[in-house]
Amino acid sequence: MRPGFVIFLKGNLGAGKTTLARGILRGLGYQGKVKSPTYNLVELYNFSRLYFYHFDFYRFDDPIEWEEAGLREYFNADSICLVEWPEKAEKLLPVADLQISFNIIETGRNIEILAGTEAGRQCLNDWQALKHS
Repeated sequence: MRPGFVIFLKGNLGAGKTTLARGILRGLGYQGKVKSPTYNLVELYNFSRLYFYHFDFYRFDDPIEWEEAGLREYFNADSICLVEWPEKAEKLLPVADLQISFNIIETGRNIEILAGTEAGRQCLNDWQALKHS
């Protein structure tokens, strides 16, 4: 992942979206506390010259709330944006580089990862290469 990257996390409450966000931040080298942005809408993690914004739109009732909150400016070439509940902002968000969907099943979780851009496809290819090395 690099600046300009957008990740959507979809799934029911308790599916593991925030846990994955914590794991991604740890993988990027962040050592501080990672909390859910449910009540603040966004948490900023600024480390190693990287701006990582973790959004949670669960409380949105209308997509226009995203516009009114002034969140568009966060989605830029200098930041990584991870969004929980992106469907609450509908088509106002940029295209996700990666969309990760969680489904709770009897034995745990089923996770589907889709690339929506060339940068997302490259990220998945890089992960596959690491997996096989």
